[in-house]
Amino acid sequence: MLISPSDEVFGPERWQAERLLLQDQLGEQITLDALTGPVGLIGREPCKDDAGEQAGWLIAQRRRGHRHSIDDVLTAWYALQVSPQVGEHLDLGTGIGTVGLLTLWGMGPAACLTCVEAQEISYQLLQANIAANGLGQRVNHSLGDLRELALDRRFPLITGSPPYFPAGTGVLPQDSQKAHARFELRGDVGDYARAAALHLSAAGWLILCFPSPQKQRAIDAIAAAGLRVVKLRDVIPRETLAPLFTLYACQLDVGDHGEMTEEPTLTVRHADGRLTAEMAAVRRVFGFQDGVAHGNHT
Repeated sequence: MLISPSDEVFGPERWQAERLLLQDQLGEQITLDALTGPVGLIGREPCKDDAGEQAGWLIAQRRRGHRHSIDDVLTAWYALQVSPQVGEHLDLGTGIGTVGLLTLWGMGPAACLTCVEAQEISYQLLQANIAANGLGQRVNHSLGDLRELALDRRFPLITGSPPYFPAGTGVLPQDSQKAHARFELRGDVGDYARAAALHLSAAGWLILCFPSPQKQRAIDAIAAAGLRVVKLRDVIPRETLAPLFTLYACQLDVGDHGEMTEEPTLTVRHADGRLTAEMAAVRRVFGFQDGVAHGNHT
């Protein structure tokens, strides 16, 4: 029988024990991947991910489940670009913790995170990622539906990465975690916006990502929730391709109907696959160092 890892022990041994425990509980393979790089890690030595690279914070995820992706990284990055430093922020539909924890890293060691997730398997991984990274004192997490969220306080920053597609508009994955992450089976972008409007402080920011082809749908849903899009930014995955998703910076609509700003497009990779200088700079925000695959940007 596997014993739950001690909450006081952090590092490679803790992570390996956490992986074994998750694999025993879920009956499938769990990978340990770098959520952040080692630059800026405070209080302990870096760990190594499954690729053998140094990491600041690791993230446990199902090999065949829903995986950490570039939209998570850029949603957190945009939150850090738009919002001033805050002491606490809220992450809606946090999944296994990617957007919320990346934002927490960027806000510094004194910041705290509140997050909510409805999928039990994602919540189990979220709990492991919080504990094994030594963040138990900084993260308040709960299992629940964001559409029913009613906290007794407001936040200066709220983040979220809603599912992208209405039910019935594509082939639903058989895997429940993938299905809920991709399709609107438990709330849509409008539900995220309404939950945010109930919990956003005056002058606070809501940061979302959503598919670029559905831009107007997102803008309309955000407006219907009593918020307005202050600025947005399209993201192109590789040169020559069309924008894939859009980052939105929103605030409560208090009658100041200034013009929405469309910021310059962010391109992730050159046509040859190398990261652009701008994307390399994004990675540095999260503690990663440049390498050959990243264009050796300095």
